[in-house]
Amino acid sequence: MISPATRRHLLDLTNAASVEDLWAMHIGLMADYGFDRLLYGFTRYRTERSLGDPDDFVLLTNHTSAYTDVFVGQGLYRNAPMVNWALENEGACSWGVVAERMAQGMVGDAERKVIAFNVSQDVQAGYSISFQSVSSRTKGAIALTAAPGAQQHDVDSMWAEHGEDIMLMNNVLHLKILTLPYVPANQSLTKRQREALEWVGDGKTMQDIAAIMGLTQATIEKHLRLARDALNVETTAQAVAKAAFQNQMFIIDI
Repeated sequence: MISPATRRHLLDLTNAASVEDLWAMHIGLMADYGFDRLLYGFTRYRTERSLGDPDDFVLLTNHTSAYTDVFVGQGLYRNAPMVNWALENEGACSWGVVAERMAQGMVGDAERKVIAFNVSQDVQAGYSISFQSVSSRTKGAIALTAAPGAQQHDVDSMWAEHGEDIMLMNNVLHLKILTLPYVPANQSLTKRQREALEWVGDGKTMQDIAAIMGLTQATIEKHLRLARDALNVETTAQAVAKAAFQNQMFIIDI
């Protein structure tokens, strides 16, 4: 049975009005369990060889820039043991598996570089959660880092008691993020660009859209071109898909 506190947390998460509010709330919830630094990532552009352009990731964290500039900015995440685990698995995993793999001589030089950097940043004990995917192109995961000085065996003991509640709250976080607008830097659409894309998504022709919006076809083409530029795509069909992924289309202005 769900405890009153967990029920309240879940209600708060599901009622969050923005990704920013949701994330701030979740940081506080996870801190109650001893996880003081979080790193959430989601991509819709995964292939066999890539997670896609980092500029297109949904990336949320309260790590310092000193950590993220290297781990994300310099691409260390590509060789991170727990990131690789998340790509191949679903569910939760203790970071104790990293020490086990090292003891067995199963960690290569690239992974050792990531581990050494994490140790230098007090990112040593924690859990990773890999969320279920309904598409081979999508993957979402979150790394929960325990406070500096925490020992993995203590984190494992806490997880044995509270792991299901933590999993539940993180699953709700992930599902809620997918419903909210999240726009990477420089990819925000203007109201006119968004409206033009919405009509394209509804199957309207350029002539139809011009009449509906009370503009010339040349102006509509301009809005669509600027939308493609903002979203960094080549075709209007790609722009419609990407804007839909980011929940920039058919949104209610508050």
